[in-house]
Amino acid sequence: MAAPIQCLPGQAAALLQLKRSFDATVGDYFAAFRSWVAGTDCCHWDGVRCGGDDGRAITFLDLRGHQLQAAVLDTALFSLTSLEYLDISSNDFSGSQLPATGFELLAELTHLDLSDDNFAGQVPAGIGHLTNLVYLDLSTSFLDEELDEENSVLYYTSYSLSQLSEPSLDSLLANLTNLQELRLGMVDMSSNGAQWCDAIARFSPKLQIISMPYCSLSGPICQSFSALKSLVVIELHYNYLSGPIPEFLADLSNLSVLQLSNNNFEGWFPPIIFQHKKLRGIDLSKNFGISGNLPNFSADSNLQSISVSNTNFSGTIPSSISNLKSLKELALGASGFSGELPSSIGKLKSLDLLEVSGLELVGSMPSWISNLTSLTVLNFFHCGLSGRLPASIVYLTKLTKLALYNCHFSGEVANLILNLTQLETLLLHSNNFVGTAELASLSKLQNLSVLNLSNNKLVVIDGENSSSEATYPSISFLRLSSCSISSFPNILRHLPEITSLDLSYNQIRGAIPQWVWKTSGYFSLLNLSHNKFTSTGSDPLLPLNIEFFDLSFNKIEGVIPIPQKGSITLDYSNNQFSSMPLNFSTYLKKTIIFKASKNNLSGNIPPSICDGIKSLQLIDLSNNYLTGIIPSCLMEDASALQVLSLKENNLTGELPDNIKEGCALSALDFSGNLIQGKLPRSLVACRNLEILDIGNNQISDSFPCWMSKLPQLQVLVLKSNRFIGQMDISYTGDANNCQFTKLRIADIASNNFSGMLPEEWFKMLKSMMTSSDNGTSVMESRYYHGQTYQCTAALTYKGNDITISKILTSLVLIDVSNNDFHGSIPSSIGELALLHGLNMSRNMLTGPIPTQFGNLNNLESLDLSSNKLSNEIPEKLASLNFLATLNLSYNMLAGRIPQSSHFSTFSNASFEGNIGLCGAPLSKQCSYQSEPNIMPHASKKDPIDVLLFLFTGLGFGVCFGITILVIWGSNKRKQQA
Repeated sequence: MAAPIQCLPGQAAALLQLKRSFDATVGDYFAAFRSWVAGTDCCHWDGVRCGGDDGRAITFLDLRGHQLQAAVLDTALFSLTSLEYLDISSNDFSGSQLPATGFELLAELTHLDLSDDNFAGQVPAGIGHLTNLVYLDLSTSFLDEELDEENSVLYYTSYSLSQLSEPSLDSLLANLTNLQELRLGMVDMSSNGAQWCDAIARFSPKLQIISMPYCSLSGPICQSFSALKSLVVIELHYNYLSGPIPEFLADLSNLSVLQLSNNNFEGWFPPIIFQHKKLRGIDLSKNFGISGNLPNFSADSNLQSISVSNTNFSGTIPSSISNLKSLKELALGASGFSGELPSSIGKLKSLDLLEVSGLELVGSMPSWISNLTSLTVLNFFHCGLSGRLPASIVYLTKLTKLALYNCHFSGEVANLILNLTQLETLLLHSNNFVGTAELASLSKLQNLSVLNLSNNKLVVIDGENSSSEATYPSISFLRLSSCSISSFPNILRHLPEITSLDLSYNQIRGAIPQWVWKTSGYFSLLNLSHNKFTSTGSDPLLPLNIEFFDLSFNKIEGVIPIPQKGSITLDYSNNQFSSMPLNFSTYLKKTIIFKASKNNLSGNIPPSICDGIKSLQLIDLSNNYLTGIIPSCLMEDASALQVLSLKENNLTGELPDNIKEGCALSALDFSGNLIQGKLPRSLVACRNLEILDIGNNQISDSFPCWMSKLPQLQVLVLKSNRFIGQMDISYTGDANNCQFTKLRIADIASNNFSGMLPEEWFKMLKSMMTSSDNGTSVMESRYYHGQTYQCTAALTYKGNDITISKILTSLVLIDVSNNDFHGSIPSSIGELALLHGLNMSRNMLTGPIPTQFGNLNNLESLDLSSNKLSNEIPEKLASLNFLATLNLSYNMLAGRIPQSSHFSTFSNASFEGNIGLCGAPLSKQCSYQSEPNIMPHASKKDPIDVLLFLFTGLGFGVCFGITILVIWGSNKRKQQA
């Protein structure tokens, strides 16, 4: 008898070496390799097949899904040069790099799957030489679970995002002309720019499936993409794609899935794509720039899934949607939808998911919802619907997610919800629900993991048996903000898996219970702000990791508590903390934001803070009692630090002046201290600096024309210091050296500046003449967990000391008051068309008020008091309709005060101390007889309306916005919560 044909000995040895490279103690090792025994025919081993001319060559290797672990991919694999099919997906190669060489030896491969294998580094060039490849999968799988509008959790199989990278799709695909399926999810392709699209279209004409989510793709979908006539599946979600969604997608006759969510697409969506006969799924969600309407749907449509949530879609929802008999997912969460929900949706008996929003939707939740008994997800958010929930909602027994938030629903809800025993996610926040919610009753919802009851009219209590041994669900995400809670919920003792907890804006008093710090070793969010806590009830070093930790706006005393295992955001502001723990910076290695403003901190800023400076992006220690000098590292080593606020302390000494290139600072606020010396010239290294406030110090320097080298500077506050000398705008002989290209707020008041105000300098303030920002965006920095930070500016505006926070990006102010400027007012100021406030009071200015001031149509506040101005008040000032505050008192002005309905709103105080002035509102009548020149007034504006308009419709720069706190009289140095 002939001997049985066996696999090639060398290939068997290679497989055994591959087996030995895996850790025998991890994963499903023995099941995967049970039959891999030396001396037996490897063609019959599990996951192995042979073929070729003599049937002895290994052509097939499948080790997928065994959760095997290896330090690297063993190069013995490349001895199997006859392989046509290779799948080692869903194993763990420990973040190692794929071998740089070897793949090119597997020239027969048609199928290569290395997905979910935890590889890192660049995709090997050898893969691009596998000309027979039909299937290529290098992706990492992920699942995005949206908890609410602000929070989502991304689950993925590897240990970090975008572990593999491919800098050149051209190089990878140039020889892969036979590809039909390309899956590269989470492979970083940011280096490709917009060229990724043409590369695919040019080199892969046979593609049927393209799946490239989370690849950092940018640019538009190119026109050449239309040549890929065989496309069945397009998955390009979670990228940075922009431009319009092309209409030619409707011409791809085989297209079945179009997944474009979470991008930056914009423009009108072609409705013809919805009419595609073979299209089964379309997802456009989270493309906020896309607009469109839903078309009339025909009965021959194959659509099973539609999502236009978080887009700019609008109009009514067509009743013809009931023609989509196969529909399983319908996500219409776009706030522009209006009218009534069509009752025909109730005919879609196969519907698994229904999501609706629309600020213009009217009525209550329709009763036909109860017909959709297959629903597992029901989501109404940001909608105009109101009223009570229908009792029939209890018939939706398969619901695992019920999300009804940011609408106007009302009435009691607790008893209805407790009958939905399959619920895993329950979001009822930001409505008008009333009644009492007992947390103990949650024991009836054993599957619940996410709960948000915040911002209703509910009163949340523990309820009966909350301290018993009742079985509670494994809740991990719990938000109970503004729920009238007066004591710390005892139920939290029984929720060991909780990782996100929000109890902010309640009335909880006393100490935080010690057991809280032992409930969980990890919190992604712990927000206890805006309560009445007086103590943390624990050692300052908390034995856990809290990524987002907010204790602000309480009354906690003593030492600031620090999570020992790290945090990303720490907010202790508006408390009564008096000190920081020793070596606290040891625990700031991962911290990005550190805020401890408005406390009772005293002593020096500890030099050890320099140890944490490499990660910190924001430090706010303002409004405390800190003394000593500013640690030099905070400015000199600021390669990460963007915002530094030390205002309103007792800091002394000089500012550090060895700032290095690469400085990342965008906002510096040292106002209200005792800092001396000069402004550091090395500050020019901070090319991103937008705000500098060193007001109310003891700086002795000349006018800093050199700061015009800071290209982003928008806010410059030098007031109340010891600056001297003239404004020499040609300090090196170049008249453009003082050209602040983006300056919008300049406050140099209360110094010792002298000489004449340079006419040419005001001509160089181009950013005050024409707007480069059509919007009303806020000067703010955005950080982790959607947090924003707004700096504040203390200014004199409309005769009052005010603190402006959240300043909009179009507010334009100049204050040169209380100096020794003399000579005439530069007429070029009249060219600053965007100016809202101008204060030149308490100088020695002479001559007339420039008639060009009549061109300042946005001006709301003008203070020229206490100078030596002469001549008449220009008639054109009476036509400035937004002018709400005017002070021309104590000058040498003469003649008749211009008469207009608007000027008549100003009091006697606006003009007093000018012995030559006459006419209303002064009691002194003009001696000559002539008809008053009454200026027409287009519209009468109440001054308060004007103020509101300024700070809600206009704007100003990097950290500021809408809220105005007007402090009348003397400005108290400390603001308590």
